[in-house]
Amino acid sequence: TGRCYMTSQNHGYAIDISKLPDDFEELFINANDKTNEGIIHRSLPYFSVQFHPEHNAGPEDLEYLFDVFLDVIRNNHAIPLKQMLAEKLKLLNVAPSLPSIPKKILIIGSGGLSIGQAGEFDYSGSQAIKALKEENIQTVLINPNIATVQTSKGLADKVYFLPLVPEYVEQVIRAERPGGVLLTFGGQTGLNCGVELELSGVFQKYNVTILGTPIQAIIDTEDRKVFTERINAIGEKVAPSIAITSVAEALEAAEKLGYPVMARAAFSLGGLGSGFASNKEELKNLATQALAHSNQLIIDKS
Repeated sequence: TGRCYMTSQNHGYAIDISKLPDDFEELFINANDKTNEGIIHRSLPYFSVQFHPEHNAGPEDLEYLFDVFLDVIRNNHAIPLKQMLAEKLKLLNVAPSLPSIPKKILIIGSGGLSIGQAGEFDYSGSQAIKALKEENIQTVLINPNIATVQTSKGLADKVYFLPLVPEYVEQVIRAERPGGVLLTFGGQTGLNCGVELELSGVFQKYNVTILGTPIQAIIDTEDRKVFTERINAIGEKVAPSIAITSVAEALEAAEKLGYPVMARAAFSLGGLGSGFASNKEELKNLATQALAHSNQLIIDKS
């Protein structure tokens, strides 16, 4: 067929094709040294190979040969074996469509940093820009913080010093029309912004592909209740917890779980509003602060 396959080789000899009986012909050839790797009978259901088509530790490109063999034995097909193999090859060798690489990518930047706060997202964003430039991809950065490495002159192709909120990001998307967007280099702020833009249909409206972590995975991990459900679905254990949206619900949940409890805010920056509570008064204060930053709170049994 002219197609190439990867297999695990393990033989110390090769058949001399020039001395094959007339009823046999060559089936596979080693692309490196042109030696024989398999023969097939012209009319009878006989064929053999000199490699491991099923090799568990390596390529499994030709594992289907076992299916062909069993099919011939069980059903005694009248179709010539070589024709069966050729038809199987056609079915299994449809070239996968490669995703097109965007020519321009929007990066949600690291945003503002407090004194003493770590700048890991500034660093990772800078590395992302460098990597994209090496691939000759145009980079557009949104970052309101002028005191970052990634906003340095000459790094990104274009920088917008705008707040990391959906309204401004949509304006940049409308003006620049990027083919893709990277959300994971903007920390919690970038993730929250990306989720809002996805839910409002902005990315779909402007045909922007979300690169890296899928948006649904971000939503599932940021929403504490959904994350717990996903973990339970695969049989992993998690601490008993209840999702709440008000202080009264938090107190009720703690009574069911029993003190001490841990409160965790969803979609919060660096765990803002999260903490431990040993009694009603501590939980009331903690829940009041947490719900000021997030619309959902998870009460876990500590």
